[in-house]
Amino acid sequence: MNKVFLILSLALIPASVSFRAAAQEIEAPDIESIAEREADRLQSLLDLDGGQVFYVDSTLKHDYQAMDEEMRSLRDSKVSNSSMYIAVQDKWMEAIDRSYKKIFTQEQWAEYLKSGAAKLQKARDKRRAKAEAAEAKLRKALE
Repeated sequence: MNKVFLILSLALIPASVSFRAAAQEIEAPDIESIAEREADRLQSLLDLDGGQVFYVDSTLKHDYQAMDEEMRSLRDSKVSNSSMYIAVQDKWMEAIDRSYKKIFTQEQWAEYLKSGAAKLQKARDKRRAKAEAAEAKLRKALE
């Protein structure tokens, strides 16, 4: 029984390696299409007018691209600290929310927050507070 298991395991290793290689070759989704789908989703959810959809779409295309470039820079630098990637994502999501607050009416902003954005903002605030506390602790230790 152990020999059968060993033979099957050894036979599956090449298949596993080729599957991983194929999965890595799959390109990431197009940033522009992601931005357009999100703008369409927000238009439906918040009943945005044409001008608002234009600003949301423009904001998303710019900020998603900038976030992707910053993430790519971290990857190219071989950064392995996941908290740095999360910090970059949080920074750009905060920028998007600041833009949304200017674009949306008060009612639309409230509905946006109810749709899950408030929970995401709270999580970002919690991560930021934790990082600031760790930084303060480190500074105190260095003094």
